[in-house]
Amino acid sequence: MSAPNLLVERDGAIARLTLNRPDAANALDIDLARALLAAALDCENDAAIRCVTLTGNGRLFCAGGDVAYMAGAGDKTAAATSELASTLHLAMSHFARMNKPLVTIVNGPAAGAGYGMALSGDVVLMARSASFTPAYGMLGVSPDGGLTWLLPRLVGLRRAQEIIIANRKVGAEEAEAMGMITRAVDDDALTAEGTAIARKLAASATGAIGTVRSLLLASYANSWETHLELESRGIAAAIAGPEGREGVAAFLAKRKPDFGGAE
Repeated sequence: MSAPNLLVERDGAIARLTLNRPDAANALDIDLARALLAAALDCENDAAIRCVTLTGNGRLFCAGGDVAYMAGAGDKTAAATSELASTLHLAMSHFARMNKPLVTIVNGPAAGAGYGMALSGDVVLMARSASFTPAYGMLGVSPDGGLTWLLPRLVGLRRAQEIIIANRKVGAEEAEAMGMITRAVDDDALTAEGTAIARKLAASATGAIGTVRSLLLASYANSWETHLELESRGIAAAIAGPEGREGVAAFLAKRKPDFGGAE
């Protein structure tokens, strides 16, 4: 599952994905976007994977799209950019809809599409030295990577307008204060914190987490009654499934549930 530009490591039930173009600020070219899509499909369809983490190798998390790659397409720049964004977006869609959680570990500055990727985790940990910058305005382009969908939902429309349109840089502690990330972490503790959270999530009822992820994604589009019906169906299916049966049995027996071994 690994590629030169995307390292994929297995730690038990955890799949660790690392963007691996440090000399290019982990910028996204078509090869990296395709590697992310392949990894997303593998993670989504491998039942043995119960949690996925995403981070970057080197000083940056991800500088966004590889401008040199897009500009290098000459009169095919629009087509190359469309292919790059569409491939990345398909990967992000599969990460968002897989039946297991995603933890993003923002090890350094993130910009452009890297900003959106960083925010897309269920848990977002950010090194205190890291920062977010939209960066689109300086290139004369509009956002991709889901930023205009994610940011207003996390910080509100008015703040999102200022951040994106004025290209405002946001540091880790401010990002935490405004609810953009889960929390800021000391740089030297970031890896250990990410590992601890991933292991906790991997030991959780990932089937139920998958339902939660689906419900949260749909919550802005559904009516109240429609959403209540989806919640009813979700909890009924979960309690009758292997993880639900294990959870109930553990509760009644006053023991810790073993969701990883539930069948």
